[in-house]
Amino acid sequence: MRVEDQLFAHARTQPDKLAVIAGDKRLSYGAFAAAVASLAAALAQAGVGRGDRVLVFMENRAEAAIAIYGVLAAGAVFSPINPSTKADKLAYVLDNCEAAAVLTEARLHPVVVEAMTVSGRTPAVWSIGDRDGVCPAGAAAFETAIGSAAARPTTPGPSTDLAMLVYTSGSTGRPKGVMMTHDNIAAAAWSITTYLENRPDDIILSVLPLAFDYGLYQLLMTVRLGATLVLEKSFAFPQAIFDKVRTEAVTGLPLVPTMAALILKMQSLEPDFLPSVRYLTNTAAALPVEHIQALRRLFPRARLYSMYGLTECKRCTYLPPAELDRRPGSVGIAIPGTEAFVLDDAGQRLPAGAVGQLHIRGPHVMQGYWRNSEATAERLRPDPETGGVMLATGDLFRTDADGFLYFVGRKDDILKTRGEKVAPKEVEAVLHAHPDVSEAVVFGVPDPVLGEAIAALVVLRRDGVSARELIGHCARHLEDFMVPKYIEFRPSLPKTDTGKVSRLLAAELMGKKS
Repeated sequence: MRVEDQLFAHARTQPDKLAVIAGDKRLSYGAFAAAVASLAAALAQAGVGRGDRVLVFMENRAEAAIAIYGVLAAGAVFSPINPSTKADKLAYVLDNCEAAAVLTEARLHPVVVEAMTVSGRTPAVWSIGDRDGVCPAGAAAFETAIGSAAARPTTPGPSTDLAMLVYTSGSTGRPKGVMMTHDNIAAAAWSITTYLENRPDDIILSVLPLAFDYGLYQLLMTVRLGATLVLEKSFAFPQAIFDKVRTEAVTGLPLVPTMAALILKMQSLEPDFLPSVRYLTNTAAALPVEHIQALRRLFPRARLYSMYGLTECKRCTYLPPAELDRRPGSVGIAIPGTEAFVLDDAGQRLPAGAVGQLHIRGPHVMQGYWRNSEATAERLRPDPETGGVMLATGDLFRTDADGFLYFVGRKDDILKTRGEKVAPKEVEAVLHAHPDVSEAVVFGVPDPVLGEAIAALVVLRRDGVSARELIGHCARHLEDFMVPKYIEFRPSLPKTDTGKVSRLLAAELMGKKS
């Protein structure tokens, strides 16, 4: 089954059920499907067909959900682009995927125009109008495209077709387009909703960008279930989000560590302050053990899932909530229907406790990087056990005696100081254990003697704590070569567009005045 088929099936069986709540818009499955069919027809009429790439360049809003499913219903491939993307990067993506169309909004239309000028490409453009409903010059009106009451095109192909192209952040160079088929998406969505024990009556709130696969899959999984998604633009005003959770009786709350840290800094929150929430999830980076414990106190009715994943396969592992007390530092076991194992550089499985690269096998693994065979070959390795391929994650892990997985660090995150290897995550865990530390990021800075000196940026819960005190705290819990040489304080940590703390940006900020 293709991804969009699930939407049309729910529209037939439960047309009046709420599918998406975004701001003041409340979109039923029937209305959602009708808008998607109309958009698909408009795309087809403009010559967008099977396999063509279409950029969805919008903030979190109901129209973005319509755009994603409309592209799929036209038989095309959607590529979600973060609304903070600048023209140069957008121009690169336009060129790289040879986009046939761009779906955007008035506020972002100037960026599209600039990117088209840079790239020289002239894809068809549909834009949502401004506050007065005026569509930007040179773009077709998105509102007209979704309001024409046209029938869904009949051109889509099989579920083995490419469905989405998600560009990675490009932290190590030009962004790479991760290719996922309808079958890849379906496998990942089935697996995740299975271990989360999702139900059709779930109401899931997401403040995560739809351009971030964690946020995107909240939509994809919601529609798969026939549940309801409450889509918000950001977590900038937590109390407003909490009010929304209460008003809509939200049952599922996806978090990233920076959101968890912000919640835990709010001293006024009482345990069970959001009683409707029955599960929380975390990915993007591991939660410190202290944050896990504090969240469980605030959400005594909710199950908390620590998870690990990457864009190239969506999700890799999850920790069953029943294991939190025994293995709070673990990211768990392979998600249902998949396998995860730790290999050495020769491709041999490693025993418990040994550190090696995590590899993933399953139907959710990407098809490769768009038109980048060299990068694909680095990640998709021949699997001698099955004759197929396995995904080399680029991340270092170890297992315990029971096979539960523990993240050690990125292969390229590992620091070398005094000839010794240091995993930043291990130092961060010690910093987070200090009662006055809210957030911390650890990285290396060049040092003529040490090779790399260990450094950290820290966000405090209260003023009055010195760098010397924190260095002493680390010295009490870490081997001497792992103790940070430099610690600086900041009101917040530098983050990527998806809300993940950036070691690269932190290193660039080190030594600069805040």
